[in-house]
Amino acid sequence: MFAHNKRLQYTVRVSEPNPALANLMLEQFGGPQGELAAAMRYFTQAVSEDDPGRKDMLFDIATEELSHLEIIGHIVAMLNKGAKGRLSEAVDSEAEMYRNITGPGNDSHITQVLYGAGTPLVNSAGVPWTAAYIDSITEPTADLRSNIAAEARAKIVYERLIGLTDDPGVKEALGFLMTREVAHQKSFEKALYAIEPNFPPGKMAADPRFASVYYNMSQGPGEMRGSWNQGDDWDFVSDREKQVAVDGGSGEAQVALPGEDIDVLKQMAMRTQSNPAGNPRTGAELGMSLQSAGGGTMAGQSGSAMGGATVASRGGKLDDTGKGNPKGSSKSPKK
Repeated sequence: MFAHNKRLQYTVRVSEPNPALANLMLEQFGGPQGELAAAMRYFTQAVSEDDPGRKDMLFDIATEELSHLEIIGHIVAMLNKGAKGRLSEAVDSEAEMYRNITGPGNDSHITQVLYGAGTPLVNSAGVPWTAAYIDSITEPTADLRSNIAAEARAKIVYERLIGLTDDPGVKEALGFLMTREVAHQKSFEKALYAIEPNFPPGKMAADPRFASVYYNMSQGPGEMRGSWNQGDDWDFVSDREKQVAVDGGSGEAQVALPGEDIDVLKQMAMRTQSNPAGNPRTGAELGMSLQSAGGGTMAGQSGSAMGGATVASRGGKLDDTGKGNPKGSSKSPKK
């Protein structure tokens, strides 16, 4: 059960209208790193979580993210107040209105015209919010890592938005939201490390033959070694021959098939095989030959006809079956 408190978690103070900035703020309203995506990610994880501590934490943070969605929504609404009234009442001339909504240099005209300078669940480019932003897999050791990364991405977006405005009230509110992303990261990381063991994610152990091997697949200038690929923890493999068929097999795909399937596959292979010795004349080559010969199009060349009749070419005539007539033959192909 949810109960709404009309007072915001953090006071929104906007100095002046700014539709362009409002449009950019939509990134944290209906974008992939935004507050709605975070709230839905943690809420759906909480519903299916069996550990009472993690369940409580996820419900708390999911609910707080909804309050952050409310803060961002009010910032967007306040920044759009002037544009909303002017658009609704059409107080400007057509030319002046067009300049106002296209002048900021971003897609604010989309949200102003299509959504009446409101607070639509879209990102800053007008792309609608989608549940595809939610990447939960219902395995806490994987989801908590994903949550940490999601909070990190959201923090970076808030940093960039803060750098785009000199409105002190907006900066303060965004700074609060950015800081709460850090707090959530700490909670998720503590919860992850409280699971012992938590790596690798899931239940099954990794295959020890490959778990500590680093394959140096990209070779050339710019190669770097570090703790991620050197030391006692790693077997560093640069030999190309040792990077293929590492299981000791042939390295070729194989499948065991019933006899009847093999017969059908052979039949299909015979029917669809290519003739490696053939050199068929293509339509593109015919067109090039006609262009170079007469400087015009196929339709303008003498001896050509449309609708399945003969087409002139250097080697004879190509009929509508694609087989052609003997060189020099003047007979039309039989229908």
